[in-house]
Amino acid sequence: MSIRDSDPPQRAPFDPPRPAAASSAVTDPVMTCATIGSAVVELRQYRLVPRARDTFVGLFEQLLEPQEATGMRVLGQFRDLDRPDAFVWLRGFPDMTRRREVLEAFYDGPVWAAHRDRLNAMLIDSDDVLLLEPAEPGPSLADLAAPRPPAGTLDEPAGRLLVVVSPVAPSDTEKYLRRYRQTITPLVAATWGRLLPALRTLHAVNTFPRLPVREGVHMAVTLARFPDQHAAVTLASHPACKAALADPTGLVAGPRQLLRLIPTSRSALR
Repeated sequence: MSIRDSDPPQRAPFDPPRPAAASSAVTDPVMTCATIGSAVVELRQYRLVPRARDTFVGLFEQLLEPQEATGMRVLGQFRDLDRPDAFVWLRGFPDMTRRREVLEAFYDGPVWAAHRDRLNAMLIDSDDVLLLEPAEPGPSLADLAAPRPPAGTLDEPAGRLLVVVSPVAPSDTEKYLRRYRQTITPLVAATWGRLLPALRTLHAVNTFPRLPVREGVHMAVTLARFPDQHAAVTLASHPACKAALADPTGLVAGPRQLLRLIPTSRSALR
């Protein structure tokens, strides 16, 4: 994906414009990927050039440890079951200040410089990014992520994730999540699934504007993990689940997005 001199600037998830003076890497020898919190979470959805997803995933999974070495946590990366050219991933940060520091360290560093051209050539759109925070007290997504399989792992996990992105008013988020959980929890349990911590839009200044995020929206994001595709399909087709997604309460303010996700070989959420 080349850019001619006459083309308008284009953005890619791993290709933010560099500042005049590159920042030096910021590392914390005490903070490992197992201890990095997820008070700030990015839900990133990419549209790739046709038939490039497997190649993109293979290269992306080589960059998991270099990203985490700067102080972020890559929580999971996924193929979208319903969109063959979509790649979805989640990453977490302790707070917005640390987010800026570690993103500067990675995107101004040598690892990204060595791989960005090849990754960017496979990207069509990378601006569908939600900046999120935990919506409820309790364990974070990072707490529930499994140890990542080692480099070179090729076996695809059996598990599946169901993610529902719902536009709601900020004042209705708690009520919406409470009612959603009342309806969906027994259905998830009946299909041997598990609800994961819910997220909501974090209304904060983007401390790393070189990578844009969606603004002017408020989303509640619910996640459920299932042991296999059969369990996930069973839930999605259940009449009570469809009723819950139809939102008879009227709290959802617009179209929802339903993501049926397949973890990649080295995804921590799996």
